[in-house]
Amino acid sequence: MKPMNMWNRWSVSNKQNTGFTLLEVLVALTVLSLSLMAALRVSGSVTHDIHELRLRQLADWVAENRLEEHRARHDWLPVGGSNGEVEQGGERFRWEATVSGTANSRFRRIEVRVWSRSNNQPASDAPLTKIVGFLVRPSQ
Repeated sequence: MKPMNMWNRWSVSNKQNTGFTLLEVLVALTVLSLSLMAALRVSGSVTHDIHELRLRQLADWVAENRLEEHRARHDWLPVGGSNGEVEQGGERFRWEATVSGTANSRFRRIEVRVWSRSNNQPASDAPLTKIVGFLVRPSQ
């Protein structure tokens, strides 16, 4: 028996298919590219959602800080509104506080709303957060 030359196995005269056709490779690449595009779209959506959650968390802190600052100073705010801008976590925020009376004259209701002022956020009428708290008149 004659030893088989390794080049004979791959010769043109051999009728066995030993690889993929061009069409099979193109189909495989198409499937791969579609799945990668879907994965990229999902990761982009997750990135946007994480940014939105970060903005909302920072806005919560801005609102809580406004309310707690008044509580810590034992402020007795007049009925009405105030507003301002503040930076928190590298982002700019606009806040509005509305003070109103309550049925009990020793308490004031304060509502703080916060909007984003960052350049990549579209202007919106809806605030990122809104909290309501109460202030107690300091003893005299």
